[in-house]
Amino acid sequence: MTAAEEITYAWRAPITDDEMVGLVRSHGGRAVAGWWDRIQRHSLGWVAARDAAGTLVGFVNVAWDGGDHAFLIDTKTRGSYQHRGIGTAVVRLAVEHARAAGCEWLHVDFEPELRRFYFDACGFRPTDAGLIRL
Repeated sequence: MTAAEEITYAWRAPITDDEMVGLVRSHGGRAVAGWWDRIQRHSLGWVAARDAAGTLVGFVNVAWDGGDHAFLIDTKTRGSYQHRGIGTAVVRLAVEHARAAGCEWLHVDFEPELRRFYFDACGFRPTDAGLIRL
């Protein structure tokens, strides 16, 4: 990685809703304006990854129950920055901060094609779980 491609990672760094919309759209996701402004107050924290120009290139949110359980959600890497380890790095930093906050468990759910990412690269292990689509 050259100096121009240097990525910095920060816990609970300011992120605008417009930046989140741009990040989601960068990899073909359906962005909903106002989403980040609405949900960030419910988070234990989040990790923002930025390139040397300050562009938001990676993100993960950590929601929690106020106690032992945290929930990893919305892991995202800007489309043109994928497969460079940014997603793994934001998850690792989120794990560190959830642990430091006293959480005992960090949950994640994901689509089948992301099994290798979460199990192999990030260290999650499979568990039995339940889900109801609302």
